[in-house]
Amino acid sequence: MTNLGILWRKKSKAMMSRDRIPATRRWVVKIGSALLTANGKGLASDSFSSWVEQMAAWRSTDKDLVVVSSGAVAEGMSRMGWRVRPHSLHELQAAAAIGQMGLIRAYEMCFQKGGLHTAQILLTREDLGDRERYLNARSTLFTLLKLGVVPVVNENDTVATDELRLGDNDTLAALVANLVEADLLVLMTDQDGLYESDPRFNPDARLVHEFRVDDPRLDKMAGGSVSGLGRGGMLTKVSAARLAARSGTSTVIAPGGCTDVLSRIARGEEIGTLLIPAQEAQTARKRWLAGQLQLRGRLTLDQGAVRVLRESGSSLLAVGVKAVEGGFARGDVVACIDEQGREIARGLVNYDEGETRRIMGQPSSRFEEILGYLDEEELIHRDNLVLA
Repeated sequence: MTNLGILWRKKSKAMMSRDRIPATRRWVVKIGSALLTANGKGLASDSFSSWVEQMAAWRSTDKDLVVVSSGAVAEGMSRMGWRVRPHSLHELQAAAAIGQMGLIRAYEMCFQKGGLHTAQILLTREDLGDRERYLNARSTLFTLLKLGVVPVVNENDTVATDELRLGDNDTLAALVANLVEADLLVLMTDQDGLYESDPRFNPDARLVHEFRVDDPRLDKMAGGSVSGLGRGGMLTKVSAARLAARSGTSTVIAPGGCTDVLSRIARGEEIGTLLIPAQEAQTARKRWLAGQLQLRGRLTLDQGAVRVLRESGSSLLAVGVKAVEGGFARGDVVACIDEQGREIARGLVNYDEGETRRIMGQPSSRFEEILGYLDEEELIHRDNLVLA
């Protein structure tokens, strides 16, 4: 049994074998600049087509897939004949704008061969830092996945004002993994994986096949970017793995130049470096919700809603809400209390205080009539709800 196969068995009680991965299985795959652009020589068409074909095969088995793609600046540099990455912010923005055209066109054409639609998602630091915009991005991504579309995500480099940085697409990929609650983050790189020491200086360095992300020895093993095209070296990949682990997501640092690399990961082969979170996905997310966010309001629930939350672990519907307190915004954390004032649960609310007052006690079928639109059917989704 391979390490990844063992991991998959442990992730869910519903998984009776490695070959029986649930349809809800969700990956985020990030491909780096050096891989995508053949070290700055333009899009590596043969490798690119192979990766997309493998991803399309994964997606066609009713799995969820999000792609985080580097390469816009590098592709723009190639199109303009620039050999050295520019330092000027405006030149970097221009290169990103030029390269994004070819990058997204390539994804669209290759995924279409597999009968799949794609969608471009451009995010900024502000999108992921602001609660309402974060939830808007989350809702859009989940809607695309529900429609069977493959989102292709990149940072919105053309409008970034902080030197194009989140600071890199490894970090962006980890944040997207948190956003969509991915089971696995695959960081494709031009290296074989993470070594115990730098193989450029130590030819006897051994490849690390599996490690826990909270092991402090990882920091000594990681180094900087080798190619100079992107910003992500092994250190950023380790940091990204730790960030993804906050939602219980495992990470594989995978050698993109290896034949059928994604298909082999899907089969559970030991390839690259597997970084395992210290806690399960549900535990990590619930702990984050329970202990790290400030309460912005309270919702008083009727007896039926209290019973459903306690016994079924369901989402909170507006029909079960009797009273609203606090000036909360969409995405804020609110407490759910019973009629005696005892806290039952807390979670991220999908509507602001004014909207919640208008729809409380009402079924979701009336939201569009009352508000003029329907954003989410649940007031608090069960994935964003933790019982007290």
